[in-house]
Amino acid sequence: MSKGPRRESVYLGDDDTGCTILHIDMDAFYASVELIDRPDLRGKPVIIGGTSGRGVVLSATYEARAFGVHAAMPVSRAQRMCPQAVFISPRHHRYDEVSQGVMAIFRDITPEVEPLSLDEAFLDVSGAVRRLGRPREIAAMIRARVEAEQFITCSVGVAPNKFVAKIASTSCKPNGLLVVPVDRVVEFLHPMPVGALWGVGPKTEEQLHRLGLRTVGDLAHTPQSTLERALGVATGRHLANLAWGRDDRVVEASESERSIGNEETFFSDIDDPEEIRRELLKLSEQVAGRLRAHGVVARTLTLKVRFADFTTITRSRTLPDPTDTSFDVYATVSALFDALHLQRARLRLVGVRAEGLRPSSERSEQLAFDTPEHGWRDADRAKDRAIARFGKGAVKPARLVRPTGDGSEKS
Repeated sequence: MSKGPRRESVYLGDDDTGCTILHIDMDAFYASVELIDRPDLRGKPVIIGGTSGRGVVLSATYEARAFGVHAAMPVSRAQRMCPQAVFISPRHHRYDEVSQGVMAIFRDITPEVEPLSLDEAFLDVSGAVRRLGRPREIAAMIRARVEAEQFITCSVGVAPNKFVAKIASTSCKPNGLLVVPVDRVVEFLHPMPVGALWGVGPKTEEQLHRLGLRTVGDLAHTPQSTLERALGVATGRHLANLAWGRDDRVVEASESERSIGNEETFFSDIDDPEEIRRELLKLSEQVAGRLRAHGVVARTLTLKVRFADFTTITRSRTLPDPTDTSFDVYATVSALFDALHLQRARLRLVGVRAEGLRPSSERSEQLAFDTPEHGWRDADRAKDRAIARFGKGAVKPARLVRPTGDGSEKS
């Protein structure tokens, strides 16, 4: 969910000469995907996040945002601000599915696609102009295809470089398209608050305000030497360049996500090691399943632990051979957890993340067919087929099934 600056009714003309960089951002992505499957919720405030009240908001419809709800807000606060909202637990596998469809549309336009997350990417369309038309026409085509094929909307910024394109897409949300002509970049940027600039967080913004700099224009007309003395040479130079719309970074094409992960915030802080291991097993199953769905294997696995006081630590291990099996993922993160020697420390959240991704075709296949590794991979594939046919939860490790008082079982 974007939290950048928005300016109502922005229009700077349609001269897209030299504006071959697009930034495309889905509108309220997780929430929009949920509305595909639950059209009865359209027009209502919908919030995606942990439903226990201890999680954080991942996405919200614009009807919910009207009440002040935004990403990273504690769900408990969102519930107070918008008690009439419908709260939905996230379905990461569904978001992955729609994201793959969106990225496929982008790569059908140009191979120069740099995904930033599941729901946004930079495109360099300079090589597609002769085939598909001017950048603005390409942007309009992408918006139409995303809506027609994936049933969600997106906003597109068209500009000379990545920084200006991203600001433009934020400024025309939701469901908008904004071209920032080369000769109007300064006019577009200078009225914005300094917080619009990349790299300006709360502390830097406070420093700039103390210098009397509140807009990008204020900063642009401040000597770079002054900024470097106040903020450091690197930061001062960086902000001085952005304030004049200068950004020479190129679009770095990427064919896959940088990482895949899941995490869980507990309903209440827990210190039971067995309960924590059960959660790690569940998360490992989810992450490994997403790896297989994406056709990738991971070289590095990371454990994330957040304590009751919100202190957060991560521990990683790089494997000798990349993997996509639930067994390998759980065995690794479980060993990382044991190595912490927490001695019943109270935890608020745990997470599992797979990194160093590469296509599954690059996995070493030198293992004999009767090795345990081969057996776990076959088991996972059988499980994937069962889930595809009978739905999520059709197959799960026995450790995740607990008996109830009436002799039945629950997960």
